[in-house]
Amino acid sequence: MSKVLVTGGLGIVGTPLVEELRKRGNEVWVCDLSHNHHPQYIRCDIGEYRQLERIFCDTGDIDYVYNLAAEFGRWNGEDYYEKVWKSNVIGLKNIIRFQEKLGFKLIHFSSSEVYGDYEGVMREDVMDTIPIKQMNDYAISKWANELQINNSRLMHGTETVTVRLFNTYGPGEWYSPYRSVICMFTYRILNNMPITVYTGHHRTNTYIDDCVYALSNICTNFKAGEVYNIASAEYYDIKTLSDLVLKHTEKSEDLVVYKDHEPQTTLDKKVDNSKAVRDLDMKTTVDVDEGIRRNVEWMKKVYNII
Repeated sequence: MSKVLVTGGLGIVGTPLVEELRKRGNEVWVCDLSHNHHPQYIRCDIGEYRQLERIFCDTGDIDYVYNLAAEFGRWNGEDYYEKVWKSNVIGLKNIIRFQEKLGFKLIHFSSSEVYGDYEGVMREDVMDTIPIKQMNDYAISKWANELQINNSRLMHGTETVTVRLFNTYGPGEWYSPYRSVICMFTYRILNNMPITVYTGHHRTNTYIDDCVYALSNICTNFKAGEVYNIASAEYYDIKTLSDLVLKHTEKSEDLVVYKDHEPQTTLDKKVDNSKAVRDLDMKTTVDVDEGIRRNVEWMKKVYNII
């Protein structure tokens, strides 16, 4: 059994990850921004050094930290840029400072956004050989995180695994205008609100259960310095996703406005996930058709939509 801290542990990925890690016999502590009644939960903003210090004092020796705490999303990063830089960059630096002192192993959550304007198959080593232009503040903050991690490894010998998630979706993702495309499509269509579909874009989408399974395996096969694409093998254009949402909501295509490309957005995200398959047993057990069906049913229930 390991003692694990999950920052951002109340989010769409954090909540089921905590549950899975506990099922596997780990002692799991959680921190996030809101208050919570659980005895192994501590409220914390990772951008505040003192609040993190309290966590490490109260929990004792930690073996692994899963750092999910972050401001998420491209447009969120433009509208609330000060929060993005404080949470994502200063927050990670605070965690790294404690890692250098305490020696825990870190699993840091990056993003597929770091691949920026790259047009080929997205392999983990792309940035080692090809200059990439990240296309928004959120992406830049996540790439800065990876540089921070590498700097600490070289200077202090810290041990970190970095994961780049690709469009994780599913039950547990509450709607906001900054959430994933499947979440936004589903909520808006269920509420008879229009959506804009950019037909020139392609994406890899990963169902939450498959994502969490692979992430939970990192503790038992921790390889310091590795970077993993956490992604399904499925690859679809955005219209296919909107068509599936329409199918499972039984709504009309009249709600859809079609456009070609969205500016300052990665055109296609086709991923090589072979390293995660090899080391973390990454696999697709829920395809996008079934995943969207489950997500529709969950949203209808939690938002009381008949």
